[in-house]
Amino acid sequence: MASTVISHLSLHIKPQKHIHPVKPVKSKSFITCCISVESQLTSTITVPNPSLRVVFAAGGAGAQIFPAVAIADEIKAISPDAQILFIGTDTGMESTAVPSTGYDFTAIPATPLARPVLSFRNMLIPFKWAKSMAESWRIMKQFKPQVVVGTGGYVSFPICMIATLKGLKVAIHEQCLVPNLANWALSFLADVVFVGHNSSLDGFSCDKKKIIVSGNPVRMSLRKYVSKAVARGYFFPKLAQVVDSDVKVVLVLGGSFGANSMNIALFNVYTQMLSERPDLHLIWETGVEAFDEMESLVRSHPRLVLAPDVDRFAETRFLNSMDSAYAAADLVVSRAGAMTCSELLVTGKPAILIPSPNVAEGYQFKNASLMADLADSRIITEDELDSTTLQTAIAEILDNEQLLTTMSERALQAGKPNAGAEIAEYVMSLVSFSPVRD
Repeated sequence: MASTVISHLSLHIKPQKHIHPVKPVKSKSFITCCISVESQLTSTITVPNPSLRVVFAAGGAGAQIFPAVAIADEIKAISPDAQILFIGTDTGMESTAVPSTGYDFTAIPATPLARPVLSFRNMLIPFKWAKSMAESWRIMKQFKPQVVVGTGGYVSFPICMIATLKGLKVAIHEQCLVPNLANWALSFLADVVFVGHNSSLDGFSCDKKKIIVSGNPVRMSLRKYVSKAVARGYFFPKLAQVVDSDVKVVLVLGGSFGANSMNIALFNVYTQMLSERPDLHLIWETGVEAFDEMESLVRSHPRLVLAPDVDRFAETRFLNSMDSAYAAADLVVSRAGAMTCSELLVTGKPAILIPSPNVAEGYQFKNASLMADLADSRIITEDELDSTTLQTAIAEILDNEQLLTTMSERALQAGKPNAGAEIAEYVMSLVSFSPVRD
């Protein structure tokens, strides 16, 4: 508990070793590609000959996992009896994120390609990939999918490669402006390539006729109407009796892994901000890895919510969903990941974006620049970020109601809320041309 200015947070990161055992399949009649909530797959996957099954290859970060879940949800909405299997690694966040959504998950051994490509560390990659592909083949043979959807990340490469060798339909989705290496390579083999933006087209060398600018699919819950008053009540119960115009809520998203520089900048000024603005309320997502340290430093305040991850509020006393967090917010301060940017557009949220400098090839700065063009989002680079810069940027937007309205309207106009449904329909249309392969 302290208000002393800090310039460094020491994070002690423990590797996660969560492995989700799975149980035998309890099946109903299947039409497309999801399973019932009670169904669970084992390492020996037995399928009672349904007419259609879909595999999702997704792993690594939320930018790859959440779009896959969004597409799967849309397929499930179209065909409730559908059967879906997610394949990832047992060390990535997909090993916990996917099972929590109710979908079956199984893991394969997969190894990322080190940068640069000619690095000594990549010498054993061919042998490791051979093992990944052998395991992918075994899973495909037992599950018998008819279409495979890859959403990027190194785990998608062996799965989609095996799908191609087995003559299955393959669809991939690229969220970022510049394709990751796996998606770039798979684009030559895939039947269809979905991309989030028109600007993404230039990053692919495959036949442009197979590329569809779909937008990035966001979680269905974010597209449902959530009352601002109700959402704020979840985080700040006393706001139920407060007139909406008398309150400003700022949502700070450090991401599931956290953003050390953002946490430091806000820590050094949050007390002053809350003191100077009686109308200000903060929802502060520190990131899981930084939460314990930040919780020990940040003073409790009735207008401050501190959490490791907005989606983990239910583990304390808050709602387990991002939809309420976005609905409650007047302004969002965030990194500039591809999926976060898409969610900001769909929910119509004014934003201050702080691109991560730790992402390859400046992806996040490119995302932030596009958001500035589309929705007038403000950009603070890592070099510019400090407590004064952050406080000033927040105040300039909150104190200008017309600017808040304009930024929100522009974001909504640029958003593509139906991207997931359109991708799901296209993926399902591929299946009628794809017989089951043994």
